[in-house]
Amino acid sequence: MKKVIIYIVVAILGGGIVFAQEVKMKKVVMIIAPEGFRDEELLEPKKILEEAGISVTVASTTTSRAKGMLGAIVSPDVTLTQVKVDDFDAVIFVGGVGASQYWDDPLAHRIAQEIIAQDKVLGAICIAPVTLANAGLLKGKRATVWSSEAGQLKRQGALYTGKAVEEDGKIVTASGPTAAKEFGQTILKLLK
Repeated sequence: MKKVIIYIVVAILGGGIVFAQEVKMKKVVMIIAPEGFRDEELLEPKKILEEAGISVTVASTTTSRAKGMLGAIVSPDVTLTQVKVDDFDAVIFVGGVGASQYWDDPLAHRIAQEIIAQDKVLGAICIAPVTLANAGLLKGKRATVWSSEAGQLKRQGALYTGKAVEEDGKIVTASGPTAAKEFGQTILKLLK
């Protein structure tokens, strides 16, 4: 993965003061299922983040073309096994029917646990918050999910709120495609 660093140079006219400050570009990885991710839950937050100058990497179990529920075709940049949490400021699990493949996936759990251990931002939308709950990350936390899966969050000790978007510390959960824009904006706010 290419490392991008932006340098800010400031010169004060007449005073002769010149200095450069290194500013690290924020990076996010969005994890999708290879089949059946929810198109707008990937594309809307991705657009919001990229328009704000944040680098977005898409990961899946394969780098072969992934297909969304509404027909979007995406070529993931990396596989889940290639995701190094140290390289990212946030991890986002995208929903859609295919997201259930990560509910009990040890690698997905480890990625989510590591991002929280590093005090970085973790997001999940639609049915994907079940992955976070099963990884033990929502116990005692306010969270939301697609309503059909509320029971799974509650069984894992989450404080289910039923809101469109819920933010508890650096964990952001959202209920589904209609919340995709607000979800992306909330992630962006936490990254600034």
